[in-house]
Amino acid sequence: MKMSVVYFSASGNTQKMAECIAAGANSVEGVEAKAFPIDAIDEAFGKESKCIILGCPTYAADTPADFHVWLEKGFRALEPAGKLGGAFSTAQFTHGGDELVIQTIMAHMLVSGMMVYASGGAKGRPVIHLGPVAIATAGNDEMLEPYKETFTIYGQRMAEQAVATFGA
Repeated sequence: MKMSVVYFSASGNTQKMAECIAAGANSVEGVEAKAFPIDAIDEAFGKESKCIILGCPTYAADTPADFHVWLEKGFRALEPAGKLGGAFSTAQFTHGGDELVIQTIMAHMLVSGMMVYASGGAKGRPVIHLGPVAIATAGNDEMLEPYKETFTIYGQRMAEQAVATFGA
């Protein structure tokens, strides 16, 4: 079963977290996950994906303009209706509006006919109610380290739910 992790990344932080999610998903038997920036998506792979996870940095408590335009104009090319969806964000501040960004992404998913999932507290720690968030200044890899495990676990949980929903 295929999974796509699609992201917008200006500094590289969001890309690194997307790669952690894909690695976690690939740890689940029968899953092939790939991460793509919004300007280089393998559209055929995305259309075949049963699960699509979207992420971007948080800009002024909102999605970046490029990502927002893609959500409105490019996302539907992946034929998201009926698929499982998840969302994540990166930010420079804990109070930067990350949850608003995740909710915006999930709203677009729901409007597109997707089912959204994050595992909540059902899988224990780490508890991921809406989607994972990494806090780091631009290009500061040391600050990302504490978040990599959570993002990897999130990818694994999303893959497990996709397999449970659609089969391998």
